[in-house]
Amino acid sequence: MDPTHTATTRTGTRTRPAVGISALDRPRLSRHVRLAFCRTRRRRILLHPETVVILNGSGAAVLELCDGRHTVAEIVTELGARYETVPEDEVRQFLTRLVSRRWLELTDG
Repeated sequence: MDPTHTATTRTGTRTRPAVGISALDRPRLSRHVRLAFCRTRRRRILLHPETVVILNGSGAAVLELCDGRHTVAEIVTELGARYETVPEDEVRQFLTRLVSRRWLELTDG
């Protein structure tokens, strides 16, 4: 299996493990992944079958905007309005890692 292969699903979403994320891509959580709030930890968590990822504040802020409606550029702009500085390259790297793990899907902008 080619790890750089682009998979396309019936809904027009795709996962691109080895390809950079465009500013026009619209990320959303994969069907099998949920963003939740853990009352015990008092933090946002990412639930994946057999996996719980405890998110830091910035990771949770990014994922809250990954709803399939916001483009990557809009996510960076929104985070820039909330916080003083938002390194766009770090947001893209974070999203790329989640796409490579198949926790996020991208729709074309």
